[in-house]
Amino acid sequence: MRVLIVDDERPARDKLRRMLEQEGGIEAIDEARDGVDALERIAQFRPDALFLDIQMPEVSGLELAASLPPPAPPIVFVTAYDQYAIAAFDASAIDYLLKPYDQARLQRALQRLRERLRAPAADGMPASLGAIHPLRQLLVSERGVTRVVRVEQIGWIETADNYVVLHCAAEQPLMRQTLAGLLDQLGAGFARCHRRAGVQLAWIERVVALDKGDCELVLRGGARVPCSRQYRAALMEQLAAHSHRRHS
Repeated sequence: MRVLIVDDERPARDKLRRMLEQEGGIEAIDEARDGVDALERIAQFRPDALFLDIQMPEVSGLELAASLPPPAPPIVFVTAYDQYAIAAFDASAIDYLLKPYDQARLQRALQRLRERLRAPAADGMPASLGAIHPLRQLLVSERGVTRVVRVEQIGWIETADNYVVLHCAAEQPLMRQTLAGLLDQLGAGFARCHRRAGVQLAWIERVVALDKGDCELVLRGGARVPCSRQYRAALMEQLAAHSHRRHS
């Protein structure tokens, strides 16, 4: 098992590392000092499981959990505060370690992780919670500040060189990501509508036909987004399926 420890306090990371090193079946251990660092380490280290502190500066553990693109590794939350337990399990936590914990309690958490990682393989399903719990928010870093952008607030997305612009109701933050990669992470609620744009289906209020098979999407709030002939048919199918899911 490959484990990533995410905690802003070095002594807490050191203690958990020492305890994990006493257990069998731990192939590798890596560390991240905050939520932003964790996203980079997850992409590079590819952990099987996260031990994630809840209270961290800028981005909390709960915010990080909601921002993990699928397939997301299972999570054990680690915290000194028991009032976050319900929120942690709402975020699909495998376990909740309350500091200070001992070796026996850690062993129980590891056993639950092993059961989670084994069970999906036996069922022929991926060992990830990402498909069950879609991405709910994004972590966007600009000028040294990291903020949370909720997916439901994004009306449409367009490319800008090596970035994408997230068009929200009141702001348009930049995110270093490809349009295709981000749309893939956001799932069925979003659709490509142009080589340079994607849209959230729930935001579409009208589809206005234009010449040569192109059209224009009128969104909630009045924004107008181009939809090229290349993507129109697929978008209309996705829009119909989305409407059916909402009313079924």
